[in-house]
Amino acid sequence: MPSASCDTLLGDIEDIVSHEDSKPQDRHFVRKDVVPKVRRRNTQKYLQEEENSPPSDSTIPGIQKIWIRTWGCSHNNSDGEYMAGQLAAYGYKITENASDADLWLLNSCTVKNPAEDHFRNSIKKAQEENKKIVLAGCVPQAQPRQDYLKGLSIIGVQQIDRVVEVVEETIKGHSVRLLGQKKDNGRRLGGARLDLPKIRKNPLIEIISINTGCLNACTYCKTKHARGNLASYPIDELVDRAKQSFQEGVCEIWLTSEDTGAYGRDIGTNLPTLLWKLVEVIPEGAMLRLGMTNPPYILEHLEEMAKILNHPRVYAFLHIPVQSASDSVLMEMKREYCVADFKRVVDFLKEKVPGITIATDIICGFPGETDQDFQETVKLVEEYKFPSLFINQFYPRPGTPAAKMEQVPAQVKKQRTKDLSRIFHSYSPYNHKIGERQQVLVTEESFDSKFYVAHNRFYEQVLVPKNPAFMGKMVEVDICESGKHFMKGQPVSDAKVYTPSISKPLAKGEVSGLTKDFRNGLGSSGSHTSAASQCDSASSRMVLPMPRLHQDCALRMSVGLALLALLFAFFVKVYN
Repeated sequence: MPSASCDTLLGDIEDIVSHEDSKPQDRHFVRKDVVPKVRRRNTQKYLQEEENSPPSDSTIPGIQKIWIRTWGCSHNNSDGEYMAGQLAAYGYKITENASDADLWLLNSCTVKNPAEDHFRNSIKKAQEENKKIVLAGCVPQAQPRQDYLKGLSIIGVQQIDRVVEVVEETIKGHSVRLLGQKKDNGRRLGGARLDLPKIRKNPLIEIISINTGCLNACTYCKTKHARGNLASYPIDELVDRAKQSFQEGVCEIWLTSEDTGAYGRDIGTNLPTLLWKLVEVIPEGAMLRLGMTNPPYILEHLEEMAKILNHPRVYAFLHIPVQSASDSVLMEMKREYCVADFKRVVDFLKEKVPGITIATDIICGFPGETDQDFQETVKLVEEYKFPSLFINQFYPRPGTPAAKMEQVPAQVKKQRTKDLSRIFHSYSPYNHKIGERQQVLVTEESFDSKFYVAHNRFYEQVLVPKNPAFMGKMVEVDICESGKHFMKGQPVSDAKVYTPSISKPLAKGEVSGLTKDFRNGLGSSGSHTSAASQCDSASSRMVLPMPRLHQDCALRMSVGLALLALLFAFFVKVYN
């Protein structure tokens, strides 16, 4: 810069202003004599713009269409329902048409290779169609640095209450990753609050995650890398969630987690205590289904569990994975029980809960499994004839100890899987029930849309005629036919159709959890408290709190404006 432009040194910022310059108050009074020029606008064009909604490709958050795809377990499905509910409550439209969506929310499962392959292929397809992408579930949580995840937004399994923020930033073109754990005074929490809005896939069924993570360290399991160690929700919050569900017309509750049997060990309680509290609030005719529990943690509660499973509002059903009937294989899996423990649990429950359904899982071809090991598993299936059996060919998951073990040849794994499947299909578990009269709870439609699907006291599937009056009701039927996985029931002509719901169920796609506190904006944000919200009375659209990512920006902006105001006040004082 030429020296002529700065002949004298400035000692202070005040030296920039000379005594001849007008002062701020002078400029303020002069402004009164300024007459603003009115610019005419095309009123008709303006009104048309006001009436038309913003285009679907607009960067204004809260107006886009979102397609949600979930793979995996009931816990993952529950997370998907919560994310859908929050997004819908904020104003986004949840669509079942993937091609019509502006953003794909892909909620993944890391249990087996095929599930992750589907997830990876969906990401590729979304990129080919130029869709915005947000990833959720166990795959990105366990391995967020995989090459095919680079540059994509990720919402962690414990951060699903912040899905609106992540989606909003992704729509704006940013990449956001929230993978942290929720803690309270250093103690890990079960996850996001249970009172968040959600959209149930089936308005009659509420899925409640009672805890996340587990206490095991199975050598084949990748889910542990994502869900971590055990963290349980308090009993009162779970009971409150159940109450709210029944007030919204739910007639069946599923309790889920990575291991329901371990519930409460981290917070000084246990599963039977929770279950006894829950059955107190279940309306007559409504039912509760308990999810998967591993043998070690159910052994010490067998007496109480038998009593609970005999309760009229609890399905006499339990999913207990054995994985293998060989103790040497179980040891390599680090399953922390032996086959005798599994048999003790099953035998006790079969004796104390007559007719109980025991479902189990088996892995074929685990590293080191010999022909003799496999034959022991075959004998177990032949002995117990499990009516529900999940047979899985072993897949080595990256990063797990089992992936580093010497693998069973692929052809041997396939053959063992086929052999066990053939044995499973060799017996008919329901033939002896033809002619029985049963009470069944109707909750959904069959895949072929020809029947309604109901379940009896033992959570056995019963197909009934498609009479709309039956949906969500307890119906008395005569069993007239059976198949491998189902029975067919003919409704008794003079039987009473019982309604267990204490209120009308929500419509399919309707957002659950919009309580009076939400609508009146009386809630407050924070972990395990009512979510803050307001409801625009004119549109009845729920407005959630300002996303946290924006709260930080807003705070910085407020501080900056305050400093500017102070600086302006300082100048005014000096000039005066």
